[in-house]
Amino acid sequence: MTPFRNCFINSIQPTLFVLTLVLLLLTTNVSRAQEPDDVVRTSVSLVQLNVGVVDKEGRAITSLTRNDFAVYEDGVKQSISQFEPTNAPFSMVLLLDVSGSTINFRPQLKLATQRFLDALAPEDRVAVVQFNAKTKKLIGFSTDRNRIAYAIQLAEGAGETYLYDALNYAMKELEKEGKRRKAIVVLTDGLDTGMRNVDRRAVAQAQTDEEALSAIKPDASGPLGAVLNAADRQGVTIYPLALPSGDPKRLPLPGPDITGIYAAARTRLQSLARRTGGRLTDINRLDQMAKLYVEVAADLRTLYTVAYQSPSDRPRDGKWHDIRVEVTHPALIARTRPGYYAR
Repeated sequence: MTPFRNCFINSIQPTLFVLTLVLLLLTTNVSRAQEPDDVVRTSVSLVQLNVGVVDKEGRAITSLTRNDFAVYEDGVKQSISQFEPTNAPFSMVLLLDVSGSTINFRPQLKLATQRFLDALAPEDRVAVVQFNAKTKKLIGFSTDRNRIAYAIQLAEGAGETYLYDALNYAMKELEKEGKRRKAIVVLTDGLDTGMRNVDRRAVAQAQTDEEALSAIKPDASGPLGAVLNAADRQGVTIYPLALPSGDPKRLPLPGPDITGIYAAARTRLQSLARRTGGRLTDINRLDQMAKLYVEVAADLRTLYTVAYQSPSDRPRDGKWHDIRVEVTHPALIARTRPGYYAR
């Protein structure tokens, strides 16, 4: 073999290797891309429920044990794998709306959140996050009430409201807290700026309030669905405290477009609470704010956590699965989230 031929062969060998590697990677990616979503199976995953129990007079019952509960998914009884009593600590994010709509009552807001801290258990871990057009963490999860209180006093801002960006941020922060019980308490009028712009286009042709709501379809919102899916995965309970400035019944000049936008925003807040097992609290008067924050803290302190493993062969097909929790004592009523979508 001539020196020239040896040189030619040696020079093309690396090129052939690179081409072979590229073809192999392309083949692998194509085969992966052709795998249909409906054959992807979930691994065994934990479904975590925060459960409140009351008697027929509405009084909270806090002395139950694991054996007092029965959990059903799609009518099939599940085996409870984890149980936490009502005194187990929470990790929670306190979300503070510092957009332009809250400027006039910022002092009441800060006082109310201070009262909220006083009503929590010593081992509850709290993070404080403010939001307007941007989301900003004022303090990470801590049990130091003095540091948390100082962070609340720093909350300031104005401008637009991006509520669902802030909720997604809170979900990511809670994910770092592992398997602890989790909650978000958020003060807001519910009028997310981005979603409001989308809703305004949807109701442009509406002639009546009913037509406006039908055009918007508030529960079909993508940002709302993303938050609810994250809450499902982690077992997060959301407590919205709804400001009177977002109440569709208080509009000074109601019309189909503005009424539809405000009603859709309030419907989404209701969905956040209902789907996660929380409670929507309407603030009718600003001087009630501190009292309502304390009531939310008290409600959190009466929740049990019950968890079970979902089926290992379930496809991620987006279908809804009903959840029902029963208590062995017939006079007691259990409240939790109604189910989840398999995603």
